[in-house]
Amino acid sequence: MIEQAYVQAGDTTTPTIKDIRERIAKAVDATTGTALDRLKCWLQMPADSTFAKMLDSDCQVRARRVGALLSPGEGGLYEPSDLAVAIGGVAAKWAAIDKAVKAERAVYVNGSTGHVGGAKSKFNNERNVGFHVIVFLAVGQESDGRGYYLGFDPDVSATTESQAAWKKVVTGETETKPQDFTAAGSLDAVKAMILGGAESGFGPLVRKYYVDTTKAFPKITRV
Repeated sequence: MIEQAYVQAGDTTTPTIKDIRERIAKAVDATTGTALDRLKCWLQMPADSTFAKMLDSDCQVRARRVGALLSPGEGGLYEPSDLAVAIGGVAAKWAAIDKAVKAERAVYVNGSTGHVGGAKSKFNNERNVGFHVIVFLAVGQESDGRGYYLGFDPDVSATTESQAAWKKVVTGETETKPQDFTAAGSLDAVKAMILGGAESGFGPLVRKYYVDTTKAFPKITRV
């Protein structure tokens, strides 16, 4: 699994954290449809607050949709060639990804479930069968020179923190709870999960990913 961490005060990225937050907020505010439609546009949700079952497995469709919404740069969403294949050069692929995020293009990142997903994701399994898709939005570097990508993972089951945050937003069954929301309220729930409650930083669905850009991703095992 790619090592992950949450954004800390003082972290700097390209584009800036401020720019990414504004881009997300603008795109979320423009989301239309019913309360449930708005939630499903951005979030991969559990069927109920026990996280026993996930509502959908549409990570590819969702990543392409939100990636496009978060790509104001020329060319729109960037989809690299298979990151599990070394042909074409691993370093060259990541150089292209760096170039894309710096040009305000979100990047579609497809990998095995156990590699790109969160540690507590309900999609994890012992055989690491299946895939998951997340979206990279920026590139950053720690004070010790270690690089990372700032990524958005729509899976609300991904981490202990994301599960706890979701339970504060929605209790009971996901499909019925949104009926209690106003249209604006559903978008507030999305923002709580992605942007968090502070004026800087992010919620639990945006994390730092310390990718080893010298190696290809593990092969995806399909059923």
